[in-house]
Amino acid sequence: MKGNVYELQLEDWVQEAKALLNQGEVASYIPALQKVPANCIGISFVDIEGRTIHAGAECQTFTLQSISKVVALALALLDQGEEYVFSKVGMEPTGDPFHSIIKLETSKPSIPLNPMINAGALAVTSMIKGNSADSKINRIKSFIHQILGDDTVDVNEGVAQSEFETAFLNRSLLYFMKQGKVIDGDVEMILDTYTKQCSLEVNIDQLALLGAFFANGGKTIPSGKQLLSEHYAQICKTFMVTCGMYDASGEFAIKVGIPAKSGVSGAIMGSVKGVGGIGVYSPRLNKKGNSVIGLYLMEKLSKRLDLSIF
Repeated sequence: MKGNVYELQLEDWVQEAKALLNQGEVASYIPALQKVPANCIGISFVDIEGRTIHAGAECQTFTLQSISKVVALALALLDQGEEYVFSKVGMEPTGDPFHSIIKLETSKPSIPLNPMINAGALAVTSMIKGNSADSKINRIKSFIHQILGDDTVDVNEGVAQSEFETAFLNRSLLYFMKQGKVIDGDVEMILDTYTKQCSLEVNIDQLALLGAFFANGGKTIPSGKQLLSEHYAQICKTFMVTCGMYDASGEFAIKVGIPAKSGVSGAIMGSVKGVGGIGVYSPRLNKKGNSVIGLYLMEKLSKRLDLSIF
């Protein structure tokens, strides 16, 4: 790492980023996400000692959306073990959009290519222990509460309901995988869990702290508890590198080089091993589904501090 993050002028960066507010659009396929303040910008950095620096929307809350896939993968690994999880979900990146069904139809065996695309994430969520959507989502929430040392994170029920009612493609993916015996259990229950998982609401500092947990090898920052093995944390971070930014993961690896996961809420979580976690948020997305300003801030931070792992 080159330089001291606490000497950075993050507020100046947020002001500079406002010049990009005319680029991108908020997610439109989830009706509730169209209602968020589109011009919000935030950035936070939490080091593995727990020190925090932030600027912008530290008080604005937003839903995790696909960032929750990393948390769900960690919990599924704890619940079912590596061998079982990866008998149902592959480890390879895809150049297709995150909601594509095409690889399920053309790949042999017919399993999702990785846990970061929707098909793989739905399969992973189905593996989390619990006999109802409530029991599963309560376990996911409890896991996040332990990671953050904070029990305030909860589901945004309005966003969850909006996603559930419009999740026609995700239903199709689930039924396709049930036909292929990738998943078992009730499709609507799994979808209910998944939409609530994606609708867990955090602020920018909580997002950075979540990233710091994975950067710290699965050890919580507030308590120092080893909640996830270093090996499982490494698996999660590797998927963040190869698949975390949808079908723009290769370009992101070249320009930024930080294990990261984005969500269509406009949030991006980054994890730099042994250094800390990064949270950026701005809801206007590019055509690949990544935050325009979030990408700008991540690249700026990575280059300023030489954080690329490559």
